[in-house]
Amino acid sequence: MHSKLIWKSNMNFECINNHLTTQIDAPTDHGGQGLGPTPKELLLNAMMGCTAMDSVSILNKMRQKIDSFKMEIEAEKNDEHPIHFIHAHMQFFFEGELEESKVIKAVTKSLTQYCGINYMISKTCKIKYTILLNKTQIYSAIAFD
Repeated sequence: MHSKLIWKSNMNFECINNHLTTQIDAPTDHGGQGLGPTPKELLLNAMMGCTAMDSVSILNKMRQKIDSFKMEIEAEKNDEHPIHFIHAHMQFFFEGELEESKVIKAVTKSLTQYCGINYMISKTCKIKYTILLNKTQIYSAIAFD
């Protein structure tokens, strides 16, 4: 893997991966212009993206038809440097005629075996996850516990 970063102005940077560009910036109270997500916000996106890709892939292999799927994550940071995430809570929202046991298995396999991003983060941050199927909570656990 290879990434490239170019300083644009103030706290605004351009990151390039596989010819795709992502802006990162700091909020205005930290010298930025708010032109893009912060590095920690991108990390939250990576945490969700990694396990979302695993979960959808596993469910597709199980021949489960997903009508809709979304995720949310809330993370808490410590107060001293180096500032990092200490707790995170991921919520998985699935809709469709999915088998409850297969949804639980897909997400749990991702968050206990496959997702490298969340595995790395779990070394300093406790990651709780909750799965909802058709607006009903069906499971909750700790990742890589």
